[in-house]
Amino acid sequence: MSDPQPIPRPGRVPSLSNVKNIVAVGAGKGGVGKSTLAGLLAFGLSRGGAKVGLLDADIYGPSIPTLMGVGGQQPTVDQARKMMMPVDAKGIKVISVGFIIDPNEAVVWRGPMVHGLLKQFLEQVEWGELDYLIVDLPPGTGDVALTLAQSIPMTGAVVVCTPQDLALQDAKRALKMYQTLNVPVLGIVENMSYYLCPKCGNRDDIFDNGGAEEAAAGLNVPFLGAIPLNASVRSSADSGQLGDNFVESQDKVSAALEVLMDRFQAEVESANKEFDGAPTLTIE
Repeated sequence: MSDPQPIPRPGRVPSLSNVKNIVAVGAGKGGVGKSTLAGLLAFGLSRGGAKVGLLDADIYGPSIPTLMGVGGQQPTVDQARKMMMPVDAKGIKVISVGFIIDPNEAVVWRGPMVHGLLKQFLEQVEWGELDYLIVDLPPGTGDVALTLAQSIPMTGAVVVCTPQDLALQDAKRALKMYQTLNVPVLGIVENMSYYLCPKCGNRDDIFDNGGAEEAAAGLNVPFLGAIPLNASVRSSADSGQLGDNFVESQDKVSAALEVLMDRFQAEVESANKEFDGAPTLTIE
């Protein structure tokens, strides 16, 4: 069976007309720290002076409100214009289904309902002027990613995985999905890459190590960096203080994040240059 042909790049949604870069963060499977990484990217970009928005498209597991320290808040609505105002999280504009449902309630929705809510988040949210809109996708290769790719022109996607073979197999499927959807792959991030004992400094490769970098080389996509497994990342995520991980520390988390941010922004710049030089396809 031949590979499916990539879909054409969609046009700009009016509500996103002032958003320079739209970046999806996805994973082939759950439990690899995808939402945490999306939040870290948002904080890292904001710390560098960028105007950032964060769209939680993980409809069935909306953890972004907790990760960003804005759980329990609700977005306001401009009734005259029928536009939703994002919640402010330390200067980052955030929208999530977690703001509008009971946190203890399961989201039992069929595909069309999920599709409708995502379209509303894209078209009826006052995102304003942004340098980056980070979109936290649900894990796997489901229809949310397809809806996003068909609705808006994305700068690219970041794939998050852990080092073990099983996670890497799923990550490769996610990469193939983005390529099929004509979304540039900005790179792979290896999360929970290794553990450093805070007392003795001993390194332990709990989930193996280096698999994501090897996979990136084999698939000819960039490797954006390796984030260590560390209690500070977990505790800051639970408390909504992810930005604390960028502060200098002895656990090498901040150094790893600085490498990630440098490589990520370089790949975004490269993707923009490549797209600017590509021919425009108009379909009537």
